[in-house]
Amino acid sequence: MPSSKSVREFQVWSHQKGQEREKTDLLAVEEPLEIQLCFQDGVRTVAITMRTPGEDQALAAGFLFSEGFLTHPDQILHIKHFTPPGAIPTENTLRVTINTPLPDFAGLERHFFTNSACGVCGRNSFEQLALRCPPVVSDLQFTSQQILGLLPQLQAMQETFQITGGLHASGLVDRAGNLLSLTEDVGRHNALDRLLGGLFLAGQLPARDHLLLVSSRLSFELVQKTITAGIPILCGLSAPSSLAVELADAFNVTLIGFLRGSGFNVYSGRERIS
Repeated sequence: MPSSKSVREFQVWSHQKGQEREKTDLLAVEEPLEIQLCFQDGVRTVAITMRTPGEDQALAAGFLFSEGFLTHPDQILHIKHFTPPGAIPTENTLRVTINTPLPDFAGLERHFFTNSACGVCGRNSFEQLALRCPPVVSDLQFTSQQILGLLPQLQAMQETFQITGGLHASGLVDRAGNLLSLTEDVGRHNALDRLLGGLFLAGQLPARDHLLLVSSRLSFELVQKTITAGIPILCGLSAPSSLAVELADAFNVTLIGFLRGSGFNVYSGRERIS
């Protein structure tokens, strides 16, 4: 069953075939999360994101890793929710205490003041990403039947989506085509950060023997996070952007889109699919 933090009841009035009916509906919870970095000389807010509550520690760790500000879980001393003295306790601020100097915030500010629609900034990101991430090297291969078998597994594991219809999902798939784990969130980036954060904290990155499955479209940022995690295949249910395809091709990532009931498209790295 989904966490009680992730769904909330609302009264709705459903109109079907000319008839109105009041009923109780379950919606995915969306609340802000402020991520703070605590280091030797102070505390700094690095991101405020709208997320579905739950697994916040993994979400913060995955965000800081996939954006290039942490490289090893040993850099983290602890991750705890924080409430200022005198304030009403909530779980909407998370403080990550690290044992390393203050990271380079120039790159972080670049990320949050631009987006995937900004082609110039995206192309600049190619060069910045290449400075910290080599092209992905892996002998991982999948058959087309294995790829088609991923969608039923994804749908079966999306417990909260099944009752709310309002969440994105990210899943990790092994060489045999088994969906091992899945995270859900109102934000597609958050769902992926949460999945990668769990792997990062467990010391299981890079994940060169795994496929990454997402329920959303394939944006530049999702491909960038996939490369950072060293994952060779990214598969989504919807379309990629042009910049996502160019980035995947440049870093040797197989990019699969429009995974539907009877087919899919391969946009780069075709040699990994037979």
